[in-house]
Amino acid sequence: MRYLFEEYALDTDRRELHRGAEVVSVTPQVFDLLDFLIRNRERVVSKDDVIDAIWNGRSVSDAALTTRLNVARSAIGDSGEQQRLIKTLPREGFRFVGAVREDRGPASAATAGAELELSKPTVALPDKPSIAVLPFQNLSADPEQEYFADGVVEDITMALSRFRWLLVIARNSSFTYKGRPVDIKQVGRELAVRYVLEGSVRKAGNRIRIAGQLIDAETGAHLWADRFDGALEDIFDLQDQVTSTVVGAIAPMLQREEIRRARRKPTENLDAYDYYLRGLASVRRWTREANSEALLLFCKAIELDPGLACAYGMAGWCYIQRKARRWMIDREQESAEATRLGWKAVHLGADDPAAMCMGAYVLAFIAHEFDDAIAFVDRGLSINPNLAHAWNLGAWVRAFRGEPDLALDYAARAMRLSPLDPSMYAMHGAMSYAHFLSGRYDLASSGAEKALRDNPDFLLAICIFAASNALTGRLELAQKGIARARECNPDLRISNLGDLAPFRRAEDIALFAKGLHEAGLPE
Repeated sequence: MRYLFEEYALDTDRRELHRGAEVVSVTPQVFDLLDFLIRNRERVVSKDDVIDAIWNGRSVSDAALTTRLNVARSAIGDSGEQQRLIKTLPREGFRFVGAVREDRGPASAATAGAELELSKPTVALPDKPSIAVLPFQNLSADPEQEYFADGVVEDITMALSRFRWLLVIARNSSFTYKGRPVDIKQVGRELAVRYVLEGSVRKAGNRIRIAGQLIDAETGAHLWADRFDGALEDIFDLQDQVTSTVVGAIAPMLQREEIRRARRKPTENLDAYDYYLRGLASVRRWTREANSEALLLFCKAIELDPGLACAYGMAGWCYIQRKARRWMIDREQESAEATRLGWKAVHLGADDPAAMCMGAYVLAFIAHEFDDAIAFVDRGLSINPNLAHAWNLGAWVRAFRGEPDLALDYAARAMRLSPLDPSMYAMHGAMSYAHFLSGRYDLASSGAEKALRDNPDFLLAICIFAASNALTGRLELAQKGIARARECNPDLRISNLGDLAPFRRAEDIALFAKGLHEAGLPE
């Protein structure tokens, strides 16, 4: 039986969910939940009905049930806010409310399975970045490690599928290569992907080693490689660690590769996402001219695709830089526009955690909506806990709210997920800021120095360095910091520190001002 709704097809015989010709990767439990809700769409099913059908009556928390429902919604383009297809009726239960057509015939050619797909001629690459996670090789004699290796691959595939800008080939297709020698370039052509992740599992005594490598399927170039070691008794913790580390490391690397591709394209061939990627390249140059160029590129992306949530978030980020560096011309109008962009990003980004978290950061920095901002950040992280950039943004929002210890936790999580991230300077900056607010000035100064090694023009880090050294009596270093800050922004004064960073607590801005005053920043 195939249930057809909107652009989706739920094939109960093949146990596959399709969106058009693509297979959407879902866990068996989420598939069963969708199947149950659709088959019983003529009535409201209670929480107990769902638990009996999906968990066989085992005890399940409300949080676990809500999480599964949200994952099921996300798989079919729905959300807890919209409830366009799966509706929650308070104190009653749940119901699938979308229009469904039943098809009892065989699957169409578009969804006839991976074997038929692989026999077709080369397929054109999709517009957005695409990746296949191949089955990891079991290099051990122990067949139990085969199951573990498959579990790692499934977890990584599911985690990557949470990045809305990334097309991830479903397990059913990538596992057709299991046990076969593969040519990565051929895999790229057959699956129509730009990147391939492969790896291996090896057991030695009571230890297990997992290795992984990311390959450009067009050129065969190795983009990333790493390995993980752990004890067999901690095998499931190790599996989680591998998943989060691999995903956290390769996601920003994939985006960097895509930015390079977009910059090589001729301008007449650009679409909304290419404009967005070019905007990312421009905004990272940290000059006034590059900022204006990036803002125009993000606005062009929005014009071509008004639903591109990430473009709204990054356009708002441009205004953050304009405010922090005093580049704004009409402060009131530009602040209002930035706030509008931030709200658009969080509302349109209900299924795009990166956009939601960037919009939240804009709301915190520009509009000082700190409580809303952290709520949106945490909502985004609940959807995709492997998003290092979101943890980084959350660290800053926590610091702005006057919660330095939580800020340190968020920044540390970001660093663990993406230890080679191009935004590592911002993670060090957030830790430095948090240490400063907690009175740990030596650690704050050290963190600021680390941030400035990667981004010498990071104005807030320069000021943290100056204030920290001033408050510990190292006035010569503090004065050098102020001189560098005035080079970056000649208009910087004690009176306009609120532009540099928002503070919820009056004592935080007073402490920052005291340090910078002692370092020599004029009133």
